[in-house]
Amino acid sequence: MRYRTCSKLSWEVSALGFGAMRLPVIDNDAGQIDEPKAIEMIRHAVDQGVNYVDTAYPYHKGASEVLVGKALQGGYREKVKLVTKMPCWLVKEPADFDTFLNEQLARLQTDHLDAYLLHALWDERWEQMKKLDVFSWAARAMADGRIGTLGFSFHGTASLFKEIIDSYDWKLCQIQWNFLNERLQAGTEGLEYAGKKGVAVVVMEPLLGGAIARPPPPVEPVWRAANRQPVDVALRWIWDRPEVSVILSGMGTLDQVRENLAIADRSAPGGLSPEEHALVRRVQEAYDELDSVPCTQCGYCVPCPNGVDIPGNTALFNSAVYGNRDLARAIYTHHFSQTARAGACTACRACEEECPQQLEISAWMKRIDAELFVKEETA
Repeated sequence: MRYRTCSKLSWEVSALGFGAMRLPVIDNDAGQIDEPKAIEMIRHAVDQGVNYVDTAYPYHKGASEVLVGKALQGGYREKVKLVTKMPCWLVKEPADFDTFLNEQLARLQTDHLDAYLLHALWDERWEQMKKLDVFSWAARAMADGRIGTLGFSFHGTASLFKEIIDSYDWKLCQIQWNFLNERLQAGTEGLEYAGKKGVAVVVMEPLLGGAIARPPPPVEPVWRAANRQPVDVALRWIWDRPEVSVILSGMGTLDQVRENLAIADRSAPGGLSPEEHALVRRVQEAYDELDSVPCTQCGYCVPCPNGVDIPGNTALFNSAVYGNRDLARAIYTHHFSQTARAGACTACRACEEECPQQLEISAWMKRIDAELFVKEETA
């Protein structure tokens, strides 16, 4: 395993971190984790040198932290930097900070976290955290040993990212970054800014929720012509940057763990060849020709008050954009229930308040229904 420094922290962290957001589940129920498989995956990763494990309060409907706590028993907790995140949107008063942290420590079966992140900051959440004086509370939590350092994960604009970076002596931050998101959210601009400030950067969504691993028909020939695998190049493209301390991969199978471990072993800052950089630019240009929804299938938008399957609709729409239009329209029209379809959206916008990508979901739902629904022809 390759290791990297965390700038201001005295940590040597594995280039690959284990993100516990997309663990294997039973009967497609995100809240029913397949515990034997998930524990085997996490422990195998740690046995092979992974020493950074990340989870969060809402992952797997609250079951992720519990699973990670079980996986890290038997001496594994001492081998890793354990990170979880404060559910900022649920914090209404200062006392809630302790309430949630203590609950999370109990779930994880530990008395301390190596890092505790303010989860998914953007404008409103950042203002709420400042209003409730999170920094004074964090100082007390660090003093009593419950957290090692305070960090944040981010889903806002590059300008807000810089404002947040400059507001506190952060040691660590987490951003979404991949070769399709260079100008989205913090983006490359934010990555470089954090690097200049000495803040360690943890990268999430390196494969855009797995979408990069499954290139659409208009893009796949670019990879094939270069005789390169998308996952390998996409991950090493991120590790090419010295500002990146850890890539979090939300692995769902043991084979994915093994594949990512092997790629991590080939990674290095400045290790991507000029030919591979040129290939990424060609792939980016091919994607630019498409008009897909920039959805990572994180599931924060569900449950919808009206029952709309928002991630299912965006995934189906993207499959149509990527070349499976007839099949997508047939599935949408004949296999999605009327309430699950995008057309059932009432534009209440509750989902938009939760979306880390800050998508205009209600507008997308209207478009998805217009493009996928097949009206029955009448004689």
